[in-house]
Amino acid sequence: MPWRVDWKASVALLGTGLKYLAVTMVIPLVVAIVYTEDIWVFALSIGIVTTAGYVLERGDADPDLGPREALLFVTLAWLMAAVVGAIPYLLAGYGTASTLAHPVNALFESMSGFTTTGATVMGEISTEQHSHAVLMWRQLTQWLGGMGIIVLMIAILPEVAVNGAQLMDSEAPGPSLQKLTPRIAETARVLWLIYLGFTVVYVGILYGLHLLGYAPNMNLFNAVAHGFTTLPTGGFSPQADSIAAFSAVVQWVVIPFMVIAGVNFALFGQVLQGEAEAMLENSELRVYTGAIAVLIAVLSVVLVRGAAPPLELGGVTEGFHENTLRQAAFQIGSLLNSTGYATADFAQWDTNAQIVLLFAMFIGGSAGSTGGGVKVVRWVVVMKTIRRELVTTAYPDVVKPVRLGGSVVDEDAISGIMVFTLSYILLFGFSAVFIALDTSRIGIQLSVLESVSASLATIGNIGPGFGRLGPFGSYLFFSDASKLLMVFLMWVGRLEIVPVLAIFLSAIEN
Repeated sequence: MPWRVDWKASVALLGTGLKYLAVTMVIPLVVAIVYTEDIWVFALSIGIVTTAGYVLERGDADPDLGPREALLFVTLAWLMAAVVGAIPYLLAGYGTASTLAHPVNALFESMSGFTTTGATVMGEISTEQHSHAVLMWRQLTQWLGGMGIIVLMIAILPEVAVNGAQLMDSEAPGPSLQKLTPRIAETARVLWLIYLGFTVVYVGILYGLHLLGYAPNMNLFNAVAHGFTTLPTGGFSPQADSIAAFSAVVQWVVIPFMVIAGVNFALFGQVLQGEAEAMLENSELRVYTGAIAVLIAVLSVVLVRGAAPPLELGGVTEGFHENTLRQAAFQIGSLLNSTGYATADFAQWDTNAQIVLLFAMFIGGSAGSTGGGVKVVRWVVVMKTIRRELVTTAYPDVVKPVRLGGSVVDEDAISGIMVFTLSYILLFGFSAVFIALDTSRIGIQLSVLESVSASLATIGNIGPGFGRLGPFGSYLFFSDASKLLMVFLMWVGRLEIVPVLAIFLSAIEN
């Protein structure tokens, strides 16, 4: 069956999106002016992106999106956001020895930012090597991608809001995104206001700790920078040592906000509407918080038994101490919902501890959160579906629907979840093999754990892996072929695989 799509409508609306993306570059431009660094980089970037937006926008004066056009628009929007997001990196690196002067590296860093993955090829991360403005743009890309650039466009652009329901279905992180109001544009605005509110509160607390003397190096720049990457579960930091660069008090403050970022933001909207019981009764939230609590307890026991090197070597205090609990809580809170921050080099921990962390990486955040991964609700449905099949196999006459939160899950939804989960596992597995073989081709041998974590960390939008890819490591040593595969994995991982693969399949069949 031919695949017909009004691609001009999708591209024209994409041009509108690019114009507004150019507006966000004003923030790093202001930072550049304050620090008198790379002013021309962001002034020129704004001009280039704005011009490109106007040119694309002229392709269709009155774009109207059907289901296929919406699908194409969402996939192109995320891809083009990464492409234009790489422009400041390329301009800033032009004529220098910066790793970001290479187009593939710049695209990798940009895609990692917008998809909130947090994997980096930047090399040395410091304000001595990169300007404050470039580092702030790197942080800002994650904040923009966290709640979703399409959701933001629905919230502020009337021409996009007309097709808002279709677009949110294509972009929303998880099987569904609950409407908080009758109008989808209002729902988008509520979600972004909640997201913004948490960010402002978080930045205020971090900077307040600095003013009170509990966080000497958490100045305003660092507070805003980390505010831009915690709530979106991004994990980028302008500090080479990530959150390990800050005091224990800061680390304890970061933990609950990472956990909050993995909660369905629609639940916070319901609480604001006076429906607090919705959060208490939500089965996915109970599983999510329960999984975090159990894994923290397990990892704490593993660490007490000597899974990490001594404190002076970047590990934990011997025996059970505050440091042990903090490291366990931080790493689980960071990796389970794909934030990717670190307070210790867990790549140096033993196999038992790394297996616990690898298991946490597979879980993911809640549907409707900014967290990556498979998502808790999908695992719940998968497990209940498996249990149902076992029961009906033993008792063929039994009718046993899959229930979630007291409601019966539609069979089409179950089918979609099973397709996504299987596609996720297959794509993850094939990519791990390709990365291992391609890296061996260039003379670098990766361990099985490193290959697996490279694939999982990118398709799950997690960021750090194990070995060379640890929280203080880099993806720079990979070949361009492997980096481009990881760019693809980050892209399809953020869009939950199916929309992108549907576009490719439809184009091939056509």
